[in-house]
Amino acid sequence: MTAEPAVLVEGLVKRFGRVEAVAGLDLVVPVGRTVALLGPNGAGKTTTIAMLLGLLEPTAGRIELLGRPMPRERFAVLPRMNFSSPYVDLPLRLTVRQNLLVYADLYGLPDPASRIATLARTLDLEDLLDRSTGQLSAGQKTRVHLAKALINDPELLVLDEPTASLDPDSADRLRAHLRCWREQKGATVLLASHNMGEVERLADIVLLMKAGKLVDQGTPGELLARYGRTTLEEVFLDVARDRRAARVA
Repeated sequence: MTAEPAVLVEGLVKRFGRVEAVAGLDLVVPVGRTVALLGPNGAGKTTTIAMLLGLLEPTAGRIELLGRPMPRERFAVLPRMNFSSPYVDLPLRLTVRQNLLVYADLYGLPDPASRIATLARTLDLEDLLDRSTGQLSAGQKTRVHLAKALINDPELLVLDEPTASLDPDSADRLRAHLRCWREQKGATVLLASHNMGEVERLADIVLLMKAGKLVDQGTPGELLARYGRTTLEEVFLDVARDRRAARVA
């Protein structure tokens, strides 16, 4: 662990015309932790992630990733991070192996075949490597997306709905792998998910967004106690429906 956070956001604003999608957001993601970014649809999560990845230019505010300002130094930061989302397709005509080789080459891996073989064993992709990506089921594509996201052993991994379309057994195995990988590598994970059970199992810290702002944060246990709830789903509904946190005597 270092004193410098993996992600530092201060006063972040993004406007699309008259619409303010992110409205003065401040957040910190410590190194070596899994942090969940939660909020109802329209809260600004996707826009925030796009700005973190350098895909959108902020209207105002400051972003630092791994100690470097974004997007100005994105070419120094992006090789040290990666991203996965089931909603962003890989080239469908390429085989799984070809897709992973493309990303291995982009990240300059010295032994891409060995790295792909390791990920295929870990994520149960060995029988899929020579199939075209377009022929895969949604759950199989989700596992391929995670393999792509782990190809460079990133210091910072951004995950959007990492177990979408997976059956409970596959999802549990994937979460277990992510926990072990993060602990072994000392990596940082920023997770966006609507699966509250998944968040409770993976996240060390939860950040709650609404209307482009951070409205609450804490460990899962702290939030459950603060809202007087037994599940994070109930806390999520309280935030989405503007029910105030319970006051602890």
